[in-house]
Amino acid sequence: MPWLACGDRVVASLEVARARSERRRGLLGRDDLIGALLIERCRAVHTIGMSFDIDVAFVDADGCVIGIVTMPPGRIGRPRLAARSVIEARAGAFERWGVAVGDALDVRLDR
Repeated sequence: MPWLACGDRVVASLEVARARSERRRGLLGRDDLIGALLIERCRAVHTIGMSFDIDVAFVDADGCVIGIVTMPPGRIGRPRLAARSVIEARAGAFERWGVAVGDALDVRLDR
């Protein structure tokens, strides 16, 4: 299982949406999320049809967080042109994990 790391700290388990269908679906149809979801090759998200608020971290090509927003259900987010991927988590997760704009995030295969 992949893990999301911030610096030297592992902060959460991580699901990775690689296939086009997985990226398009994201968290739609889910009631909860344990950990986080990485959507590769993504610059914008929406929460139409979602049942819970989410945090979205926009990450550049170097793995640096360039923006974080909290989105309630039924919203269309603005694209971040410099983003190369997004990481979604339940609202409040990034604050609990100590993840902020400017932090370098990394995907680890072992804890």
